[in-house]
Amino acid sequence: MLEITHVTKRYGKEKACDDVNFHLDPGSVTVLLGPNGAGKSTIMKSIIGFLKYEGNITVAGHSNKSVEARRILGYIPEMPSLYPNLTVGEHMEFLARAYRLKDYKDRKDDLLQTFELEDKTKKFGDELSKGMQQKLNLCLGLLPDPEILLLDEPMIGLDPHAIKKLKDMIEDMRNAGKTMLISTHIIDSVDMIWDRTIIMQHGQVRANVTRQELESTGKTLEQLFFEVTEGLEEGQEKAGASEYTGSEDESNKEREVRSEPDEKDSVDKSEEQL
Repeated sequence: MLEITHVTKRYGKEKACDDVNFHLDPGSVTVLLGPNGAGKSTIMKSIIGFLKYEGNITVAGHSNKSVEARRILGYIPEMPSLYPNLTVGEHMEFLARAYRLKDYKDRKDDLLQTFELEDKTKKFGDELSKGMQQKLNLCLGLLPDPEILLLDEPMIGLDPHAIKKLKDMIEDMRNAGKTMLISTHIIDSVDMIWDRTIIMQHGQVRANVTRQELESTGKTLEQLFFEVTEGLEEGQEKAGASEYTGSEDESNKEREVRSEPDEKDSVDKSEEQL
């Protein structure tokens, strides 16, 4: 469903992402792990089309910046980007019109009820607490019901009840055949909901394994995370990574690569929310 091939993102001489390769299996949940500054948000923003990069990203065989890709690709950013002069209800209506959604009102009401916002539809965005802003952020990203959904640190700021509801929704979406990429650095929040995990550090993929592959080694996700990100010299780290990423790297060597010029990027607030 989603192919990332030899993607590099530079800010001047610094590489925020360095030759990143992975794919998302249809109808699966892939967890993108890594410490702060690992490049997780950068690769997410490259996928959604907010950043220019070197390499190739395709969505169901289409360029990620094509109309066909944008119709099935959704994004929930790490930081809510709300309009202070729009109410909760107006945010939902605005997004529905932007995506030209039809027969969306029942889904809108269900989402607001699920995340306990049904009694706050007349509150403005800047009147909400941080937790409520994150809940509205989730509602906006889930409203279009995309086939492929990127979630960047979706559980930060949520209370335990909201986290459980979000996990239940992720499970329901997977059962409905949706494909999801969830970026986080909190391992406990995703330990039971993933099918594949990708671990990044210093802009590079250090591990790429399925749940079945990891279980066959007898290791936990937490053990794998610390094994590939902590306490290793650079040369040892790269050598160790091949144990978990070799098959994917070999397959990507055979793909053609499209390059795009690099330049300083700025994302308009309304573009990021949509």
